Amino acid sequence: MKPWIKWALALAVLALVAGGALRAHSQRKAQQAQLQEQTQRQQQMVIELQATDLWTAKTQDLNQSLALTGTIKAVRSAVVKARVAGELQGLVVREGDTVQAGALLAQIDPTEYAARLQQAQLQADAAKAQVEIAQRAFDNNQALVKQGFISATALDTSAANLAGAQASYRAALAGAEVARKALDDTHLHAPLAGLVSQRLAQPGERVPVDARIVEIVDLARLELEATVTPAESVAVRIGQTAQITAEGMTQSVKANVVRINPSTSAGSRAVTVYLALDPTPGLRHGLYAQGALQLGTQQGLAVPLTSVRTDKPAPYVQVLSNGAVAHANVTLGSRSEVNGQTLVAVTGLAEGSQVLVASVGAVRAGTTVKMAGAR
Repeated sequence: MKPWIKWALALAVLALVAGGALRAHSQRKAQQAQLQEQTQRQQQMVIELQATDLWTAKTQDLNQSLALTGTIKAVRSAVVKARVAGELQGLVVREGDTVQAGALLAQIDPTEYAARLQQAQLQADAAKAQVEIAQRAFDNNQALVKQGFISATALDTSAANLAGAQASYRAALAGAEVARKALDDTHLHAPLAGLVSQRLAQPGERVPVDARIVEIVDLARLELEATVTPAESVAVRIGQTAQITAEGMTQSVKANVVRINPSTSAGSRAVTVYLALDPTPGLRHGLYAQGALQLGTQQGLAVPLTSVRTDKPAPYVQVLSNGAVAHANVTLGSRSEVNGQTLVAVTGLAEGSQVLVASVGAVRAGTTVKMAGAR
């Protein structure tokens, strides 16, 4: 290749590189100019705020609370089960019926069990007769031994026969008691006073041993069984109060912690907390409920929870600083309900800072602010 061709190619390449660099420099200058223009427009933008659009952050007492969810259960409840197998008879109670403690709810057909009791009683009578015979034989042999007519060995045999007859009689009596107990178990009584919540069998049905017949609940005392994490359970104490709202109810119910399970649940490691509920019409066994447990008070710099924005990696609030909007990163603390509004304790904010409320919406940092009515 001729030398002048090489020089021409090199000059062309240098010209292309220089042209690209010049164009890139021009584009950067245009972008900087555009960004500067946008910044100037933002700085020149002015929004007007009302006094109600600002919240003054100040230190105040905040009620610390713990959210609770769980199921309402009756303290006293029982499932009546069949203690013997057989045909169910006389069951007339249904869901919602009131029953008294000890009331007869139903019975298992007693025919077979009455016959067994009679059989056991007759066996006991026969065993008793054998005891009487053995006793007379022993008494006679004892007199004969004293007169020397029989040996002491014969008397020992008579004594053994008497002891065996007495043991058989006691065994027959025990068998009769077992049969009597089985006959008594054919009658199903209510173990407590309350309301029938479930009827699980029908009259005429043949039920096995331990078959569930009816469930009874006493609504006089109700508890909320709520689960909390191990970390949350550290702050829970006996006697702490809570406001609970059950599903379907608009008014809250007062409750207080009466028991804390000393063990955690297998798998979840949750701790069960039991709260006694004040008697309130409408509460039912099995209802789902939620509420807040009051843990105490703590002082903190408070702002409305709705004013905290999370559209950046770190939570922040919009504050009024030197007539313009600034974004201040905050760290959230405990929350509290005050006059129907949720406040949250924050750090990273100065006392008395003017915070924009949620209704203002998102505002760019650096936007100039003008208060309504100001000249």
